Amino acid sequence: MEEFEFGQRGIVFKVKRKDCAIWVFKLTLLESSLACVGDTPHGLVEDGDLLFSCAKDHNPTVWFADNGERLGTYRGHNGAVCGAGDSGRLITGSADQTAKLWNVQSGQQLFTFNFDSPARSVDFSVGDKLAVITTDPFMELPSAIHVKRIAKDPSEQTGESVLLIKGPQGRINRAVWGPLNRTIISAGEDAVIRIWDSETGKLIKESDKESGHKKTVTSLVKSADGSHFLTGSLDKSARLWDTRTLTLIKTYVTERPVNAVAMSPLLDHVVLGGGQDASAVTTTDHRAGKFEAKFYDKILQEEIGGVKGHFGPINALAFNPDGKREADNHDYVKLLGEMDMHSLYQITV
Repeated sequence: MEEFEFGQRGIVFKVKRKDCAIWVFKLTLLESSLACVGDTPHGLVEDGDLLFSCAKDHNPTVWFADNGERLGTYRGHNGAVCGAGDSGRLITGSADQTAKLWNVQSGQQLFTFNFDSPARSVDFSVGDKLAVITTDPFMELPSAIHVKRIAKDPSEQTGESVLLIKGPQGRINRAVWGPLNRTIISAGEDAVIRIWDSETGKLIKESDKESGHKKTVTSLVKSADGSHFLTGSLDKSARLWDTRTLTLIKTYVTERPVNAVAMSPLLDHVVLGGGQDASAVTTTDHRAGKFEAKFYDKILQEEIGGVKGHFGPINALAFNPDGKREADNHDYVKLLGEMDMHSLYQITV
């Protein structure tokens, strides 16, 4: 599993996975908590009932989040599905050099965007009228960021790009919309975080070498209010940034490469997940691989808990919008600190 997130009403979250199981957990807050800061509530019961997963099997799948029962499969990709975004419709990006729009309820393909290289990250804008799609470097083609207009009527949809940004070095692992859809934030293999003007494609800001990451940025998630975002990197750190100014706010240091990050919508906590590179997993056990997920106080930058028991690298982390459920791609998880995590069920794919 590489990525997932909880979505809005009727769509809980999206998942990219490498293993064959997804765990969903319930987080219960205790009346007495640790010396931590903040509470930022969301809503789960009303805002999350479906789980979307996508992987190397080519077929994005939707599940009931409450019990893990498979609801349906979206068939049409011919390559690993590398990204998914959710709204009233579903959008997926794939190594088959396409991105597809789907009708969530019927599973019908609404439109296919064709590219000359694998599609990776996808994200709907606020209002779902635009989508940003990144494509990987391929042959002599550089990586690129494509902005597509999403038609309200599928019969009027076209593949024309509203904006095309070429040139960031290496693969772009994540691209998301900034405040009011006025900017696009991207990060990837060259370790540089960039903010682009979403209308002109002009580069507005980029992270500097001193405060920025030193190795590939693997993940990027925005806060619930969009005012800041969190990045994870193979340089064994995660960093919190101001969305408008790209000012570095906080740094969270760990002893393992960070493959995934998440921010709790309920508390001022951040979660980092990662571990030893998959190519070396067979040479060691889970203790040496450092496969734990680590919880940090967002403000104090102190480690406040951990999740142990994984037998492979953690490649995805996400909270439900109300902060009371979490999905994970490995085995039994126990959360330390002020939250008590109970396994609800396991999905075996």
